[in-house]
Amino acid sequence: MTGSENSSFQPTSTVADKLLGGLLASGFDEGSCISRYQSSMYRKISPHKPSLFLLSKLRKYENRHKQCGPYTKSYIKAVKELNSSQANGTTGCNYIVWLPSNGLGNRIVSLASAFLYALLTNRVLLVHHGTDMDDLFCEPFPNTSWLLPADFPLKNQFDSFEMRNIHSYGNLLKNHNMSSSTMLQKPAFLLLYVAYDYEDHDKLFYQDQNQGFLQGVPWLILKSDQYFVPSLFSIPTFRKELSILFPDKETVFHHLVRYLFHPSNEAWGLITRFYQAYLEKADERIGLQIRLFHPESIPSQLVMKQILSCTEMENLLPQLDKQKHLVSASPLKNQTLKAILVVSLHSIYYENLRNMYWIKPTVNGEAIGVYQPSHEEYQQFGNNMHNMKAWAEMYILSMSDVLVTSTWSTFGYVAQGLGGVKPWILFIPDNQTIPDPPCQRAMSMEPCFHYPPSYDRKANIILDNVDLGPHIRNCEDASWGLKLVDNDHE
Repeated sequence: MTGSENSSFQPTSTVADKLLGGLLASGFDEGSCISRYQSSMYRKISPHKPSLFLLSKLRKYENRHKQCGPYTKSYIKAVKELNSSQANGTTGCNYIVWLPSNGLGNRIVSLASAFLYALLTNRVLLVHHGTDMDDLFCEPFPNTSWLLPADFPLKNQFDSFEMRNIHSYGNLLKNHNMSSSTMLQKPAFLLLYVAYDYEDHDKLFYQDQNQGFLQGVPWLILKSDQYFVPSLFSIPTFRKELSILFPDKETVFHHLVRYLFHPSNEAWGLITRFYQAYLEKADERIGLQIRLFHPESIPSQLVMKQILSCTEMENLLPQLDKQKHLVSASPLKNQTLKAILVVSLHSIYYENLRNMYWIKPTVNGEAIGVYQPSHEEYQQFGNNMHNMKAWAEMYILSMSDVLVTSTWSTFGYVAQGLGGVKPWILFIPDNQTIPDPPCQRAMSMEPCFHYPPSYDRKANIILDNVDLGPHIRNCEDASWGLKLVDNDHE
């Protein structure tokens, strides 16, 4: 197979929903982003349909982004007003600039959250990222760009002491006794710092009474590594509109991630070449995503035992026949082919599974293939090719029919959101013992908000008397975290 874009490959899926139920706008140049309209051919059609109100909201947003996006008259005027000490509000366009923080999975879930906030507040989302995210994604909006221009005047201040400690909204509230009402003038811009290590005054962003003040600030600079969507549902100002946008609450990320994130042609080449070589002909694809944040403290043998305990308990992997060397003396007809996809920084789990299914047959006689795209050994921050591979593997993992993911892993969250599946979550071994149970089926396919305002990270306590709303629960993989659940979830 040749060609990095692999545009001639025709998958075996017979029916494709090219526009994803209306999520995607038509009219893009298909050659500039092959994955946008081709990706649906690699999956079953999602049973989760976007609401008509969401589709209308997206089309209106696309028009607004085209009117207010980079180098338009409105954008140029709004940039000039950044030099003012206070907001003028004369351009008709307000902006939210997203800043990256942490790894690629964190960036994707936080960027999706920022876009939803832009939808709710009629802002234009502009994305600032370094070279480590170059050419990972296609432009999501037609006839414009979501990339923050290189000559944006505040760009050199994003990581400065002044931005975090002087221009942040939390610091402003701290200096005004935690209230926006005492501020006579609205600044031209503010930093919203809502990353995992934010302080109590930063968390006031989530209070309903502060949204009116923020609405009058033309430029919001947002830095986050969190999926903070659950807390948007807790803000009364947004709750009604969110309920109309997403009648099924557990589909928020599923719709947002498929709308926003389309692999670039280079990334799509990595994805489709792997799929064609190893996964295309499989009758079932089983994805195992194994992420250890402190691998030195947990023996790989223990993790492997936990994986097998989980998959045996839930009947996820084909069962081995330990008494035989052959299932049949003659070749099997219509033999089922199952592909096991292992995604991990380490190769040990892939090697163990490959050897298991090589040495012994399965009880039902399936042919088993075990595959791993890469094993980088450790997470490499600031490395573009590392991120390219990570993005490709998230996407490949999302093509699984059955998915097992790891506790706290945003990598797994992205895959389950793209695929629209509820994974089984592997719990972290405690005191060198396998948890009981070793894994649990997720209550919804939504990501977990790891550090909500209701959790005091320093004291390690969950605040009492917090109204979470009817569709928010604590996460399976982080008891202090929050996630959205379906309307009829018990």
